[in-house]
Amino acid sequence: MGKVKLFEPVALRDVTLRNRLIVSPMCQYSAQGGHVNDHHLINLGRFAMGGFGLIMVEATAVVPGGRITHGDLGLWSDDHIPGLRRIAEALKMYGAVAGIQIAHAGPKAASQRPWQGNGALDDSDFQRGEQPWPVVSASNKPYADGWLKPTALTSATMAEVKQAFVDAARRADAAGFDVIEVHCAHGYLLNSFLSPVTNDRKDEYGGDLEGRMRFPLEVIQAVRAIWPQDKPLFVRVSAVDGLREGMSIEDTIVFARRLKALSVDIVDCSSGGIAPRYEYPSSYGYQVPYAQKVRSEVGIGTAAVGLIVNGRQAEAIVESGQADLVAIGREALADPNFALHAEAELGTVDPKAPFASWPTQVAWWLQGRAVQIQTFSGRS
Repeated sequence: MGKVKLFEPVALRDVTLRNRLIVSPMCQYSAQGGHVNDHHLINLGRFAMGGFGLIMVEATAVVPGGRITHGDLGLWSDDHIPGLRRIAEALKMYGAVAGIQIAHAGPKAASQRPWQGNGALDDSDFQRGEQPWPVVSASNKPYADGWLKPTALTSATMAEVKQAFVDAARRADAAGFDVIEVHCAHGYLLNSFLSPVTNDRKDEYGGDLEGRMRFPLEVIQAVRAIWPQDKPLFVRVSAVDGLREGMSIEDTIVFARRLKALSVDIVDCSSGGIAPRYEYPSSYGYQVPYAQKVRSEVGIGTAAVGLIVNGRQAEAIVESGQADLVAIGREALADPNFALHAEAELGTVDPKAPFASWPTQVAWWLQGRAVQIQTFSGRS
């Protein structure tokens, strides 16, 4: 049995992940009134049984108006706690750490589910009883042509949003989650403040990068102040906005230095989402260099995400120091046993302890099957 960095346990504050593979928060658009149901339990539970170290619950709205769609999860009420507690307990039962992303969709709120058009709510949605609601942003710029025009937040409504993030974080802790991630990417509310594409404010929350960072940093500081000190805090960023005139990687490095000063533990490096088009190259592992640059220049932990498709690729990322964690999204949906398959692929299963855990048993079986298949396919 060989040891590889990908499957070494990693400690973040007082929380230990069994490996460095995490499941990215991926919206399911299947909630009602913000509440989880059996779909969420089954979808997320299979990743825990599949051996991932950390599983992030999808973007969970801090207020009803912060939902992307009518099907988004919510944490704006104590009524949401019991269902989410059931999720957290199930993930822990199978050895994973339970995490949750808290979010406000901002100018991209009140939209259709992807399979209904993925645009702003329209007449066909109204006929199904799904009405739009007022949307807010840093400025009054709509996300794209045909989308709802947002109202720019005032100092009073900004204070309400910040308190909503704080209250949602308290509820996440009460529900038993050990990792929380503040969504600051993909054109949603906090990203709309950061980006010069969407922020044309003339007050202290606009203008140069210092002004544009102010509100997101205030929110993150408030969340860190009430989130238990023994539990890690992640922040997801769009390392580049996707448009050349938007946030650059250099801007993100400045932002990450401020996050480090606020005791953020991991910067989760995604990109894009500020507009429908993406002007940067994209290929396998295309966002990994962003995680590497933030990690090396800021000295903060990072998670790499984006077209990471197998165990050897993931191992190369952490072994070379490009990132501390590897987040798997679409590939996890296609293969919920991604972590077990990677463990078998990299030969890290201990044959002397095949019954140590459910994932170990499965990985050991998969490794044996791989050997059998290779041997069989090699026969003439």
